[in-house]
Amino acid sequence: MSQTTVELLQTYYNAFNAQDMDTFLSLLTDDVIHDINQGDREIGKDTFAAFMERMNTNYKETIVDIVIMSNPAGDRAAVEFTVLGEYIATDEGLPEANNQTYQLPAGAFFDIRDGKVARVTNYYNLEDWIAQVSA
Repeated sequence: MSQTTVELLQTYYNAFNAQDMDTFLSLLTDDVIHDINQGDREIGKDTFAAFMERMNTNYKETIVDIVIMSNPAGDRAAVEFTVLGEYIATDEGLPEANNQTYQLPAGAFFDIRDGKVARVTNYYNLEDWIAQVSA
């Protein structure tokens, strides 16, 4: 396991939890690939920043129970975690938001290049999330 990659991803999730988008986005390559859970592939830091702006408008999330694993070379990594969230504004095509809380197990896969995140692919159970916010 690569300690450098583990530290990079710890910083990534710490910045996410602190809502420090400047630091968070600084950890990405300019051509970062973002595979959205059950959605499209987006490319580029500006596109990722727009995605995060939408997410931060509609959701208040904290990532906990983080376990980071990497290959020895440090260019690939996987992270398992739990999302503790609050649905604060209705996201298009999803149930109406009424400050519902949710807790989701999730995971992410990363490619690392030149000490930055070059790809992130996120996975969680969307049907579980919908059931939690619809209850």
